[in-house]
Amino acid sequence: MTLDSQTSPINVLLIYPEIPDTFWSFKHALKFVGKKVSSPPLGLVTIAAMLPKHWNPRLVDLNIRELSLDDLLWAEYALVSAMTVQRESSRKAIRLCKDAGLLVVAGGPLFTVEHEHFPEVDHFVLNEAELTLPEFLLDLSLGRAKRVYATDRFADIGQTPVPRWDLLELKQYASMSVQYSRGCPFSCDFCNVTALLGRTPRNKNAPQMIAELDSLYANGWRGGIFFVDDNLIGNKRRLKAELLPALVNWRKGKKGMPFGTEASINLADDEELLAMMVEAGFDTVFIGIETPNEASLSECGKGQNICRDLIRDVKRIQRFGIQVQGGFIVGFDNDEPTIFNRLVEFIQQSGITTAMVGLLQAPPGTRLYSRLKQAGRLREGISGDNVDGTTNILPTMTLESLRDGYKEILKNIYSPEAYYARVITFLREYKLPVNKKPWQIRRFSESLMALFRSIFRLGILGQERFHYWKLFFWTLLRRPRSLPLAVTLAIYGYHFRRVCELRVL
Repeated sequence: MTLDSQTSPINVLLIYPEIPDTFWSFKHALKFVGKKVSSPPLGLVTIAAMLPKHWNPRLVDLNIRELSLDDLLWAEYALVSAMTVQRESSRKAIRLCKDAGLLVVAGGPLFTVEHEHFPEVDHFVLNEAELTLPEFLLDLSLGRAKRVYATDRFADIGQTPVPRWDLLELKQYASMSVQYSRGCPFSCDFCNVTALLGRTPRNKNAPQMIAELDSLYANGWRGGIFFVDDNLIGNKRRLKAELLPALVNWRKGKKGMPFGTEASINLADDEELLAMMVEAGFDTVFIGIETPNEASLSECGKGQNICRDLIRDVKRIQRFGIQVQGGFIVGFDNDEPTIFNRLVEFIQQSGITTAMVGLLQAPPGTRLYSRLKQAGRLREGISGDNVDGTTNILPTMTLESLRDGYKEILKNIYSPEAYYARVITFLREYKLPVNKKPWQIRRFSESLMALFRSIFRLGILGQERFHYWKLFFWTLLRRPRSLPLAVTLAIYGYHFRRVCELRVL
C-alpha cells in the first residue's frame, strides 16, 4: 500500500509557535509597516509539500493568530516545528492539542536537541525531514509508528519540493524565506550548524530555486526574500556558475523583491562574486564577525576571520551596495576587560547598524559544549534568545563582570546618539546599486506608511527626535536615493533599543 493510496482525508494542523520579543523578531519595527511577523515558517510550508495528497494541511502561525476551537475540532493530527527560543510557546500549543485529543508530531531544531524534555509528544520527526518524514508517514499508515525518527545522514536537497506558499497569510509577513544550501565549510566550535547539517554544503539546483521564486511571485509576493542558508558562499564555484546567473535572468522585468542572506567574511575577497550578488538583487548579508580579538577568534576556531582588517572588509562589501549585518560575541576565555570598549569602537567604526551582540553560549552538539562539559564549566540550558544576557557557560572572568560589560556594550551601541551616528557612517560608504530604484526597497505603500509613522513616533514623540531629523536631512541632502533605507534603519534602531531596554538594561 502506498502513502497516497488511502482516500480518506486526514486533517492536520501545522503549528508554528510564537516567537517572543527578541532581537530578530523585529516586533517593534513591524508596527511601522502594519505587519505581524518578520518571516514565515519555511520548514512547515516545505513539510506541507511532502505530505501525502490525502492529507489536508492547515497552517496556524501563532505569531498571527491563536489556535481556535474550530482548529482543534477540525484536526486529527498536529505537526509542531520550533526553534529553541520558541520553547514556552511550543509547550502551550502541545498542551492544547493533547487536551483536544490530537496526535502530536514535533520536529525542528528545538526538538532535535531537546526532545526528551517533551514527554507529551507522540512522535518526533527529527533532523532533515526529507529523510525522516517518509519513514514516519509509512509507519503511521501501517499502524506501527515509532516515537522517534532520527538520522545521522544528510539529505539530497536537490529533491526538496517547492514550499506550499499558498498556506501562508502572505500579507502578514514583512519578508519571505527560501533556502538554497545547507551546511557550512567552516567549523566554529560554538556553532551547531556543522553538527546538524555537515561541513560539505549541499545545494539545490538553479531550476529548483527559480521554481520556488516563480511560485512566490505567482502567489503575489513582491517584498524582500531572505536566503536562510548557513553560508550562501559555502560553494562559491557553483553559486557563481549556476545560481547567480539564473537569479539575474529571473529578475529581469520584475520590481522590488530584494534578497538578503548569510555569508562568511571571505565574501569580501571576491569582487567578482560581490558584483554578481548585487546584480542578482542581494542588498543585505549577515556575517559572523564575533570579535576583534584575534586570540579569541583562534580559540573558537574562526580561522577565516584571522589576519584580516575586518573593518576594511566590511566597508568593501558596503561599497558594493550590500549592507552588512554583524554577529558579535563576548565571553571567550581570551577576552580581557578591555574587550567591551574594543567591541563598541569596532562596531561604531565599521558602520554595522544591525549589530547583534550576545554572550558566548555552548549549544549541545558543539565542540565547545563537549569541551566545557568535560571541564565542568556548563550551567543550565540555553534560552535561544541572542540578547537576553544569559549564558550556559562559566566564563574565565567573573559572570558579574561579563554581564556588566555586556550591558555597557548594548547601552552604548543602541543609544540614539551612537546608533544614528553609525547609520551615517554606513551611508557614507554604502553605494546604492544603479539597478535599484530606491522606493522599491519596500513596496511603495509600505514605505509611505513607514515614513509617516517614523516621523510621528521617532521624529516628534521619540527621545531620539534630534538624531532622527539630523539623519533625515543629512541623507536627503547627501544621499537622497538612500532615504528609504535611512528611514528603515531608524525604525530598526527603535526596535533594537526597545529590546535592549526591556530584556537586558
